[in-house]
Amino acid sequence: MTQKTDFKKTLDGYRARAGRFSLLDVPDLRYLMIDGHGDPNTSPEFAAAVEALYPVAYKLKFASKLDLGRDYVVPPLEGLWWADDLDAFTAARDKSRWDWTMMLMVPDWLDDDAVAAAVERVAATNRPPKLDDVRLETLSEGRCVQTLHIGSFDDEADVLARLHDEFIPGQGLRMTGKHHEIYLSDFRKVAPDKQRTVLRQPVAGA
Repeated sequence: MTQKTDFKKTLDGYRARAGRFSLLDVPDLRYLMIDGHGDPNTSPEFAAAVEALYPVAYKLKFASKLDLGRDYVVPPLEGLWWADDLDAFTAARDKSRWDWTMMLMVPDWLDDDAVAAAVERVAATNRPPKLDDVRLETLSEGRCVQTLHIGSFDDEADVLARLHDEFIPGQGLRMTGKHHEIYLSDFRKVAPDKQRTVLRQPVAGA
């Protein structure tokens, strides 16, 4: 029987505790990525992005199992979020001003050719409208701070304010990269008050 790898159990970056900010060094990881802009709750572009990522990810998984004998659990959906004004995330929470990149991690044993083949298989069956926007890219974050948020996305503001304004400067650090979220719960199926989300911020010495 093929052993199935679950990256939520093997990678430290998928582990966090509620109420605690932790420093960790995140290795370079490759992701299927797709970019967009606007409120994820109302933007058709956001739904279309997710609908393009998952078929490619599952074609990769099945090819890995059949061709390489290496099975794995498709990693959780992740997102990079940013805006011209940081208050759009904390104080104002003006989602119409948000830019984002949605992502699914690709195991390091799958190469560019495997990803290209997976995209071709998706295109040959039920082609998502934004399939051509999916790309494979390496994300280099390095030193990061992260915590686990349990609850609605709209309740993240206080946690982010403490992270940005208290913990990070208190450790003599500064923010360097984009706000990163890892959705351990499927927000399409789990009630908002029970959602589990890793909140991550890349940092460097002040």
